[in-house]
Amino acid sequence: MRQKAKVENYDSPAGGWGSLNAVMHILTQEEVAILGSEILLKQNKPGGYMCVSCSWAKPADPHPFEFCENGAKATAWEITGKTVTPDFFAQHRLAELRTWSDHQLEEQGRLTTPMRYDPGSDKYLPVAWEDAFREIGAELNKLDPCSVVMYTSGRASLEASYMYQLFGRMYGTSNFPDSSNMCHESTSVALPPVIGVPVGTVLLKDFDSTDCIFFFGHNTTTNAPRMLHPLQEAAQRGVPIVTFNPLRERGLERFVNPQNPVQMIAGGTRISSQYHQVRVGGDAAAIVGICKWVIESDDLAQANGSPRVVDADFIAQHTAGFEEFAAFCRAQDWGEIERASGLARAAMLDAANAYMGANAVIANYGMGITQHKHGVETAKMIVNLLLLRGNIGKPGAGISPIRGHSNVQGQRTVGISEKAKLVPLDRLAELYGFEPPRWDGLTTVDACEGILKGDVRGFVSLGGNFVRAIPERSLMEPAWSGLRLSVQIATKLNRSHIVPGEVTYLLPCLGRIEIDQQAGGAQAVSMEDSTACVHGSRGQRKPVAEHALSEPAIIAGLAKATLKPNPKIDWESWVADYSRVRDAIELTYPDQFKDFNRRMFEPGGFPRPLAARERKWKTPNGKANFTVPKAAFSPPNETDGVYELMTMRADGQFNTTIYNEDDRFRGLKGSRYVVLMNPADMEADGLKSGDTVTLVTEAGDGIVRSLSELQVVAYDIPRRSIAGYYPECNGLIPLWHHAEGSKVPAAKSVPVRVFKAVVPEIIDGGEIPITTV
Repeated sequence: MRQKAKVENYDSPAGGWGSLNAVMHILTQEEVAILGSEILLKQNKPGGYMCVSCSWAKPADPHPFEFCENGAKATAWEITGKTVTPDFFAQHRLAELRTWSDHQLEEQGRLTTPMRYDPGSDKYLPVAWEDAFREIGAELNKLDPCSVVMYTSGRASLEASYMYQLFGRMYGTSNFPDSSNMCHESTSVALPPVIGVPVGTVLLKDFDSTDCIFFFGHNTTTNAPRMLHPLQEAAQRGVPIVTFNPLRERGLERFVNPQNPVQMIAGGTRISSQYHQVRVGGDAAAIVGICKWVIESDDLAQANGSPRVVDADFIAQHTAGFEEFAAFCRAQDWGEIERASGLARAAMLDAANAYMGANAVIANYGMGITQHKHGVETAKMIVNLLLLRGNIGKPGAGISPIRGHSNVQGQRTVGISEKAKLVPLDRLAELYGFEPPRWDGLTTVDACEGILKGDVRGFVSLGGNFVRAIPERSLMEPAWSGLRLSVQIATKLNRSHIVPGEVTYLLPCLGRIEIDQQAGGAQAVSMEDSTACVHGSRGQRKPVAEHALSEPAIIAGLAKATLKPNPKIDWESWVADYSRVRDAIELTYPDQFKDFNRRMFEPGGFPRPLAARERKWKTPNGKANFTVPKAAFSPPNETDGVYELMTMRADGQFNTTIYNEDDRFRGLKGSRYVVLMNPADMEADGLKSGDTVTLVTEAGDGIVRSLSELQVVAYDIPRRSIAGYYPECNGLIPLWHHAEGSKVPAAKSVPVRVFKAVVPEIIDGGEIPITTV
């Protein structure tokens, strides 16, 4: 039996004493109370290091403490003095480690020594770096490059990412899936055809001049807490903040700035002026309702000879498709909109009135939008809303997709992409004298399908925890053992490392916060934040592990062992001085990285030029485009007994990294195996708080996906919607259940049935699987 969560009501705001206590706890837990306190003073500041967790913008004039609770947790997690040495692996077989939780694995500490898996003993054994590189290079050269996947998590620097994609393309592969395939790829697909850029248009300074802020599908409390500072400042000057989310997230309700003594006593600031709890997947319908009221109000204004409600001049000069979109909105029935959104008409009118009363509106959104089957269309619906009143390309306004990991956006900027058209292949060919592959590579979902079929034979992972992050766990883990080669480059032990292929290497790398000493001296790296600003970062801590290498050094080692010598690239020179890599990036992307080395430590970062910020639309028709949703607005499937499951993150985690088993803001302690349910749904199903249930996916494809021993918790969530934690619930997601157009796993809307007291099947040393038939 799993340990049950202790459920307690938590009324305190985000920030405040709760955050201070959490920071002190994690520093003590990781045995870095003094060191961590010193290092945190340099986080997100010019000349310091950039946070290793979220990608939110860094201000030019930072606060004395420019870190949040989760950023402090990520820092403590990386600089911990705990280590995983060869002695640890000598004591534990991988079969045993597979019974450990995600938290237990990473809590062991930093990896110290390159290791090679020994199938005979089921253990990792030490290997010299030179031998590892040589053997991996030999294995790669035995494989068809088309069968090799080179994955990146979102933390690798711009320098490492550029080197990695160049190595892979020179090797002959285009298979560069990355973590954005699992989160904001829906944004990257949605925005280019409608505004001409694949990223947001908002800069941090826009929050100073906006007069209305919308939020869709984002838990700012845990995923980008530093964003609460500009939100609090906006709320304090009376800016309406209108939030749409199935769950009431504490940071978007109330926030206490821990750096403000008065607030610590007085209790902080109300953030959202309106909070609308849409049903899971109901955002697009809610936006249709808002747009319908704006358009109908404009129709009435024209009929009465009053000033227009929409920005008619902007629409005429800069957009296409308005009349078709307006006709669509006018034709929609309010009853159907209410049913699809889960909101009353009056709530959507309140939001529309706030929108119409503002001159400059920012629309923020997160994975609560992108991780749905219709995530691409819903992101386009947010653009439609903004275009109605010209809220793109002017101060205080724009679209703001809030990315997750600290450099997930930047990696795409420097060539980590499976889509050939997004990479300057001709320029790479010219600079380095080789012919790069021109075919489109594999997305994350494609890579998983290739592993299941046996077509993918090699997998090189630059960070991340791929096995744990993906859907379809019960099928993927057995298939993973069929890989010929698995190479894992990492700082800490995780699930992906203990599910080996035939030939498996675990290579320890330096963390971003560690001093990276090379032949040319201590090196700096760079990354791009969610607002497309580029920042430099310098390590502050002496490396924990003597034998760990930097990511650029590991990539160069692999490249030299795999590729034939190329007189146009000197890998050793690049490793000796990363400024040479930045010079190469500038040569490859001269319009985006002008004077890269000179500008990388500018306070606040230097912004990449984005045409949409200047109302220049790099779309096929040269316009910003309204689009009519084809399916995103469809009313929900109200099949009896079927719920829509949304996966969520806790206060005590960042992506697949689990700092502890608690979720302070939701009042849960000691277990993550819970399911949040509306009390009325519980009563209808004969359930009470504390009951254990099994979730079974409603898929109809002959595969049974189930997760047992989940504790029922009564919670304020819309009817027929339930919530459970990521990544524990990932196995309930079919691989084919993804966003149309982007293939992002639709983790925020999984149809499931709830069964009471189903006895779980136990295998693999006590682990509860997702069964298949």
